[in-house]
Amino acid sequence: PRSTQSRSSAASDVYKRQINAEYMGSNIQIKRIIQEMSLQGTYDQAQQLYEKDVNQSITLYNKVLSDSANDEHALKLKEHAIIKLAEAYVKLRQAENIKQLLEGDKTYMSQFPKAKTAKIIKILMEQIAKIPNTTDLQIDLCNYLINWCKEEKRTFLRHRLQLRLAGLLHEKEKYNEALSLEETLQKEVRKIDDKHVMVEIQILESKIYYSLENVAKARASLTAARANANAIYCPPLMQAELDQMSGILNAEDKDYKTAYSYFYEAYE
Repeated sequence: PRSTQSRSSAASDVYKRQINAEYMGSNIQIKRIIQEMSLQGTYDQAQQLYEKDVNQSITLYNKVLSDSANDEHALKLKEHAIIKLAEAYVKLRQAENIKQLLEGDKTYMSQFPKAKTAKIIKILMEQIAKIPNTTDLQIDLCNYLINWCKEEKRTFLRHRLQLRLAGLLHEKEKYNEALSLEETLQKEVRKIDDKHVMVEIQILESKIYYSLENVAKARASLTAARANANAIYCPPLMQAELDQMSGILNAEDKDYKTAYSYFYEAYE
């Protein structure tokens, strides 16, 4: 009888623990749902205020970013909040604040997968470029992010940022510095056989050589770019850049008829 009573007591304890675990689990689930609803509500409120009171919407978007939730729904809201914040700062011409989004606390950024992080950084860099007279700021930011990529071993993102940096240096007429960076980058990209990035590098190389008045090398770089472009799907913008550069070089040779056809293709 004692043995039977002991087994009954043990079974009762197991049942109680099971009930407690289920209760705790349901409580955690309820808290998570409440947190998600609160986060969604904050984001929705920021959206509604965006046109009426952009400064207040910025405060709410930052509140979404600082939230501790990191489930799939929360990360989606945070991704949208970062992009909307950048758009708001562009509207207010506050490039430094977009820079701070990228240079500041990396806690929320580390929550995203690597591909998503690269996408967000690309969008934020494009947003800064919409603000006039920010080339120097973009160069500083590119250098900072390139060093961060080296520390985090994010090679593909680093290649993209180095390509953007080379383009900015070309824009600032620092041609030799841009060419040096581009040549180093080209060696790395050739090893991993990323033809898409290689085409972009070679188009930029052609532009740099043209700016240095070295038409022969500009033409050689463009020929190499076209050869690589034939092996991949070439997005419309990339194809337009190829055609535009072909038009420029043909015009340089005074072959205006061919140049016109390339310019028209680029325009189309």
